[in-house]
Amino acid sequence: MAMKHLSSLLILPAVIFFACSPPPDADPANESAGAESVNLFDGTSLDGWQNFGGGNFYVEDGAIVGEAAPGLPNSFLATNETYGDFELEVEFKIDPLLNSGIQIRSNTYPEETKTMRWGGKFKEDGSKDILEKTWEKDRFWGYQIEIDPTERAWSGTLYEEGGRGFIHSPDDAKAPEGTFKQGEWNHFKIIAKGDHFQVWLNGIQTVDVKDDLTAEGYIALQLHGIGNKKEKIGQKVRWRNITLK
Repeated sequence: MAMKHLSSLLILPAVIFFACSPPPDADPANESAGAESVNLFDGTSLDGWQNFGGGNFYVEDGAIVGEAAPGLPNSFLATNETYGDFELEVEFKIDPLLNSGIQIRSNTYPEETKTMRWGGKFKEDGSKDILEKTWEKDRFWGYQIEIDPTERAWSGTLYEEGGRGFIHSPDDAKAPEGTFKQGEWNHFKIIAKGDHFQVWLNGIQTVDVKDDLTAEGYIALQLHGIGNKKEKIGQKVRWRNITLK
């Protein structure tokens, strides 16, 4: 079977990093001020969305719910349309045993594809623990803003699902302790403009990165697979107030 390699591998210096704190006079909404907001979710149905992976997504109490079930892969509720440059805002709440994320500029592979992937861990010598990974044809992949309720607290960091893994060091970029609210509604502001990505978690900036691999793709909500872990069955992640400028 034919394979291809992504041209921008994690081991190459293709990503430019910036300090995570904006200058004092920076206003992330300035450039989008006056732009008309579009609601991607109507609050009552999944109209305008499509399911990649077969996960259990439904609407309840004005929110989209993803409910974990055994034997399913990572699943994604994606917009029917694709988007390039935008400002996205979304509220989310997640049960403590799950992992999730907000996908942006995401797509599916047209054929089996290999990448080098970094999962955020380091070797004993301090170098990144990077492994080659093969992804199947039609696998959903793309930039992901992490939703991580565990003690490592990587919510708000930038990851590439089904691809290169973390685009920057999640431990260096994560928000201060207490920024993510366990068991409560949290808020992301996500700006993608050209090769520049910025993310705020509950008003605290966690991402200010340049990366030019993908210019356009779906926006999607991830329901992470749980394998056969019985303690995770029925755990839920919820999203609401999903607006785009």
